[in-house]
Amino acid sequence: MQSWDLLAIEAPDGTRDPVVLTSDDDARAVLIRIGAGQELGDHQVKEVAWIVVVDGRVRVRCGAEEVDVGTGALFRFEPDERHAVASDDGARILLLLSPWPGAGHYRGQQSASR
Repeated sequence: MQSWDLLAIEAPDGTRDPVVLTSDDDARAVLIRIGAGQELGDHQVKEVAWIVVVDGRVRVRCGAEEVDVGTGALFRFEPDERHAVASDDGARILLLLSPWPGAGHYRGQQSASR
């Protein structure tokens, strides 16, 4: 068993300092602290992405839809689905990516595990 206290882990530089908690061929878990006024701008990943709001409030935008949510919110994005996450007052999110790495994650390769 592995466990983490997601509220105690240091990430002093916010979005520039994500903490990879675990990573294997099945999935990757990353804790990201979004500082007040910071944003993970419009982006996409090659994996199914799950975002859990661990602490604080975030605005999540996907296409024309935007929601403002707090602690306990859960989102799921399909591979290549563009989205953005921002916080006015700061937040912590847990990002789960599966499988890791997804097909096409590394340019010129189907998957790093193949």
